[in-house]
Formats: sequence, structure tokens, C-alpha cells
Amino acid sequence: MKVLFAASEAAPFLKTGGLADVAYALPKALKKIAVDVRVILPKYGKISDKFKDQMKKVAEFKVQVGWRNQYCGLETLEYDGITFYFVDNEYYFKREEPYGHFDDGEIFTFFSRAVLESIKYLENFKPDVIHCNDWHTGVVPLFLKTHYAYDVRYQGIKTVYTIHNLKYQGVFSKAILGELLNLDDSFYAEDKIKFYDGISFMKAGIMYSDIVNTVSKSYSEEIRTPYFGENLDGLLNGVSYKLYGIVNGIDYEEHNPSTDKHIFKQYDKKTLDYKVVNKLKLQEELGLPVREDVPMIGLVSRLVSQKGLDLITRVIDDILRLDVQFVVVGTGDKSYEDMFRYYNYKYKNKMFGYIGFDSKLAAQVYAGSDMFLMPSQFEPCGIGQLIALRYGTLPIVRETGGLKDTVIPYDKYKGTGNGFSFTNYNAHDMLHVIEEAVELYKDKKVWRKLQENAMDSEISWKESALKYKELYSKLGQK
Repeated sequence: MKVLFAASEAAPFLKTGGLADVAYALPKALKKIAVDVRVILPKYGKISDKFKDQMKKVAEFKVQVGWRNQYCGLETLEYDGITFYFVDNEYYFKREEPYGHFDDGEIFTFFSRAVLESIKYLENFKPDVIHCNDWHTGVVPLFLKTHYAYDVRYQGIKTVYTIHNLKYQGVFSKAILGELLNLDDSFYAEDKIKFYDGISFMKAGIMYSDIVNTVSKSYSEEIRTPYFGENLDGLLNGVSYKLYGIVNGIDYEEHNPSTDKHIFKQYDKKTLDYKVVNKLKLQEELGLPVREDVPMIGLVSRLVSQKGLDLITRVIDDILRLDVQFVVVGTGDKSYEDMFRYYNYKYKNKMFGYIGFDSKLAAQVYAGSDMFLMPSQFEPCGIGQLIALRYGTLPIVRETGGLKDTVIPYDKYKGTGNGFSFTNYNAHDMLHVIEEAVELYKDKKVWRKLQENAMDSEISWKESALKYKELYSKLGQK
């Protein structure tokens, strides 16, 4: 089984979100179960020179983008046992940021076409499956079934299209049909890629791929409803026969409290008593009262409404009136940043807000906190709760998407669970669950059992990789 994994970003080369983690960790896990997987992504100017200096040239060729024939270089690098290919064109990729440009449609038209053109130059590697991700590669399946349909070199290649976040769809003017995509106006139709008054790259991926999947089972069901469907719920119901959900995992080598060099004291399930050392040291570092008995709530997140920050805004005074400490690491909307700055000042002995991102501090918060707050409005999968579970920090989440699939709420009658959850998107429902968790924290025996349950949770890529391999195999049977 040969798979070409096409993504707009991949760790450690460039990361702006969870897609980069998936594009690194999933291929790594697939490789371990005998899938010949290779990753292709843009060669961004911001990629570190230490990686660029190791890249080897594969080929140079032209890529058609509308009436233009653009230069494309293809380079390769092996990292952590995985072969990565880099699509080079400085006009498109040597920029300060990878996204948010006036010509994003042109940039990712070029990249998508370059992915397909690259296949001609890959020695001893013709993919059985091209695994596309999010809107940036949505037109790859469309191009494969139009411009490359009669090229024998592409016969038999299938496509999987993964939706990591339905909110971001790559919607552009109808004019790019001919201007960039080299397609006629017949594609401006409801059963093709028309989306309201424009055209949608994500819709192209959904319509023309052989299999569509999302990053959790619950999210694959939620996006078929108007509330979560982002105006694509009708289409997604129409293609439900090829729609799947596979929850993401985390890399156990990267996120491991027994080897993490960022934290103050390493620990595992058998040495959980050392976890409290991380809290005491973190309190000391942040200037909070050093108290073992006070529960610490951590939040490591983008500070945006999707992550439930408006719920926190409504009841933050109530949270901080409890006997707790609240530590926040993140950056995002100015209103939320300013809110945490204000409460940092108002509750000096209970609150510490770091506005920015620091991976070392984030690891220390995961290890030092007793609870991890993640009350998302919607969450395709989520990674914060997975890392928290790995570190024995009990998540408090809203039951949506991947949060619902990975966090099992505490059942006081059975003594089961690995965290806490609430159903409605309601600030006081969240507050009530926080209060319950804070009260339960006093029962050290029950709390220890829940921590052990959290650390026993199967959240690695091992199981998910097996499900992806099964998904790829389905295409071979068609």
C-alpha cells in the first residue's frame, strides 16, 4: 500500500495548527504498520535552514495555473524515518505567513496541481492513494478526475479527503474556474463546486474524493446537522455513504511525562506522586501561593470563541471565587487577551495568564495542573484534552466532536471516567461541572483512580493508524 499524504503544513517544518501534528504523527504511525507513506507539502520560506540544507533535489518542471506555466522545484528530505517532499516556488511560498493572502486561491491551486505533477518524478513510487487534507488540497481529487483522467500514469489512483475543520472552506470567486483551475463554467453548478456565489475548494474535495473522513466519529455526525454543518450539511448528508470519522491521536514519544525535559519532575502512572512536584514548582515559578491542597486549573489554547472563551468570560469571577488557581497560556482575540490580563491583576493570588505561546510553559501547565479546561463550542478532534489525559490531568470539556469521543465523564456510582463534561453550550453548566470537580478533588483516593484512568486512555496514533489503513484498503476493493 503506497500513500502520498498531501498537506499544507507538517511538523516540525511549519506549524500553525493541529494539521501539522497530524501530517507528522499519522504517517509515522502508518509506517510502523507497513504502509509506504510519504508526505508532500510546500517549501515555505520560514522553514528552518537546518532542514533546507539537508534537502535534495528531485526534479524541476512546469505547473499549469490558468494561462500561466509556473516553475516548480521538487526536493526531498527524510526525517524520523518518513520521506517528505517539498514543492518549491518562492513567489508563492516565500512569505511571512502561509495563509491569509489575497491570492490564496492561486497559491493552493498551484500546490494542488504540483502534487499531481510530482507523481511523474517520484522514483519507484506511484501512490495507490492520495490522502488530501482540508481546503488547501481540496481540488486535488477534482483535478485527478478532470485534467488527469485520461493519463495512464494516474489510472487507479484513489483519493481520501480529511476535513480537519469544516469552518475553513477555501471559498473564492467564480472567476477562478477558468483563470486558475482551467475548468469551464459547467463546474459552476450545485452538483459540482458552486458554493453560493463562488466556488469552494472544500466542496471540491467532498464531491470528487473517493472517501471523505473527519477527525472524530462524533464530528462526522455533527457536521451533517445545520448547527455544525457550515452550510455544507446537506451535501454531507448526500455523501454519507462515503463519510467516516477517525479520531486523532497524539505522538506518545513527543508527549510523555516520563521523558519530558520541559517539566520539573518526570513521572508516570506508577510514580504519580511526583506530579504534585510539578504543581508546587510551577506555583513558585509563576508567583502563586505554593499550596498542594489547592486544585490548579490549566488552559492552553487559542483564545478564540470556538474554544469556549465566551463561556469563561461570563463566569470567570465565579470560577476565581472558588478555592482554585487558574493558569492560562495562549494568544488570540484581543478581547480575550485583555480579559485575562485584567483578571491576572484582579486575582493576583489565584490567576496567572501568559499571553503568547511558550511550549516549555505549556508542558509545565499540562504536568502541573490538576484539571484542564476545554469548553469548546465545536471541536473536530482537539489535542489539548489528549495531552492532558496523557499527563494525568483531568479534562473538563463540553461534549462535542473529539472531546465527546475521548473524555469519559466521571460516574460517581460506578467510579469510572477519565474527566468531566457538560452537554449544553452554557456558562453555568460549565461552572457547575467545575464546582463538582473542585469538590471531588478533596477525595484523594477517587481522584487518584481518575488520574490513573486518564493515563490508561488509549490516545496514541496506533489504533487510528490501523483504521486509516483499513480505510485505504476499502478503496482497493472498489
